[in-house]
Amino acid sequence: MSTARSTRRGLLAASALAATALVAAGCAGGGTPESANTESAAANETVTLTVATSQNEETPNYYCGVELLKDRLEGADVGFTVELYPASQLGPDADRFPLVQAGDIDIDLQGASALSSTFEPIGVVDAAYAFDDVDHAFTWIDEGSEDLFTSFHEATGVDIVDGWFFGNRTFTTKDVEVTSPDDLEGVPMRFPNSPQFLANAAALGVTNPVSVAVEEVYSALQQGIAVGQENPIVATHSSSYDEVLNTAVLNNHNVGIHWLLVSDKTYDKMSDEQAALLEETIHEIRPENRTCVEEATEEILDEYRSDDAFTVIETEDIDMDAFISKAEAYFEDHYTGENLEAYQAIREMAG
Repeated sequence: MSTARSTRRGLLAASALAATALVAAGCAGGGTPESANTESAAANETVTLTVATSQNEETPNYYCGVELLKDRLEGADVGFTVELYPASQLGPDADRFPLVQAGDIDIDLQGASALSSTFEPIGVVDAAYAFDDVDHAFTWIDEGSEDLFTSFHEATGVDIVDGWFFGNRTFTTKDVEVTSPDDLEGVPMRFPNSPQFLANAAALGVTNPVSVAVEEVYSALQQGIAVGQENPIVATHSSSYDEVLNTAVLNNHNVGIHWLLVSDKTYDKMSDEQAALLEETIHEIRPENRTCVEEATEEILDEYRSDDAFTVIETEDIDMDAFISKAEAYFEDHYTGENLEAYQAIREMAG
């Protein structure tokens, strides 16, 4: 992956390799890894990292994501203490981002749509069907994200270190079976209140989007203000929306990615070895997290499928071509300038 901090990362990687070489040399000469780790810890200042996310403890990006990050950073014995704040304990996404910029929150997980309120072009990565699948998304992160992420860093002072899979966003409804965009006309469907997600609603054929805060979604569904919502299955389940809803539509209109954000202010707190370890650990967790999300999603879907009161509309029973072509036509017309270029660059990398 190459981003705005690629030069610095090269230096950090060299530092990390040098540290590894020193440990290896110590082992070859009869030393122990433990003694090498002790020397390494002594060379680094103690750093407390605050990690924030809007997701609760029941989602894979918590227990197969930030919890792993905490365990591995603290276990490396290089001076890290990691404090986790899930479920928007430090405020909603928009309120947290300035704290990330200031270095008061050291690592945050946010979606691109939330970030677009600060840097508009980043929102295109949340466009419906921008990515064909998670492989396409990860290929773009590793091979095609540099220009956009560099611009984001230049505008905000915040680095996008990597992205973890959150799950494919799908519709879940109360008694509304959806197999094509036409089925969404007039349906009051809850979407997050951001310009990009509301554009997604239009691109998918939703003519009656309902924008309520995440804290109000459950009651809105209970009261019939909305008869459906869109989220990854793991988020739908962890938020208990499936207590009210009974139909899952596996149209997979968005590859949900949580972006791992670290600001220049936080990098300034760390030694080169600590910064290199942080980035390496975030990258290493990405495939593990994906597997965890996919397994959790299938477990939940199997529960739905075995429940006579629940309907799962499988992907093969949906007119995916109609959804995808409608979304592409919409965004080719909707975006202009830098946003359009970024969107087209993503689509050009599709398999």
